[in-house]
Amino acid sequence: MKLAKQDPAAAQKLATAWHERGGAHPADHCAAVALFGLKQYKEAAARLEAIAQSMTTAPAGLRAEVLDQAGQAWGLAGDTARAYAAADAALALLPNDPDLLIDRAQAAASAGYFYMALDDLDHILKGNPDSADALIYRASVNRVLDRLDPALGDIEEALAQTPNSVPALLERGNIRRLKGDVVGAREDWEHVGQLAPGSPADMAAKANIEHLEASKNTGPAMSHP
Repeated sequence: MKLAKQDPAAAQKLATAWHERGGAHPADHCAAVALFGLKQYKEAAARLEAIAQSMTTAPAGLRAEVLDQAGQAWGLAGDTARAYAAADAALALLPNDPDLLIDRAQAAASAGYFYMALDDLDHILKGNPDSADALIYRASVNRVLDRLDPALGDIEEALAQTPNSVPALLERGNIRRLKGDVVGAREDWEHVGQLAPGSPADMAAKANIEHLEASKNTGPAMSHP
């Protein structure tokens, strides 16, 4: 698994050889994760789902982990409905797990199920009101739903806990711009560039700043944490 993250191509060869020697589910799992690393998301997702379905005697937590990985792969493959279904199946095995709830909320939002995403995020925050990740995601969903005051409240709370959170600063810039605070939005997006130069978040922030320059009356490009 370590090799799959560091050198996916080498890990794929190792996992294939392991499988041929009787490696079974662990070897197959490593091979699927290697495919994920190689950005072959659709194939990785299908394999991960098949592995989870065949792991009938494995602990629920392990099966849930494999299904969650499948959901992430489906999401990156652009199949939001299957991403949500995999995340939902993972939570059926391990209910109330906060990481799985966040992943299902992400899948729901990507599929356009915004109120379903809010339900999951609300559930997390009831049990753990200091979850910065859940606060950032809930702010993003509320922004998309044009609920800007709750969105700003959540993102300010997230930044109070993690002042240099790049996703939170990117999101607050989006919310501030939609609320008409152009100066504050620009400050947040410029801060993103200082903290994470060259990152995808920096690219999104720069695009939003360019958008401000092009039109003072148009909202920012949609950017999610």
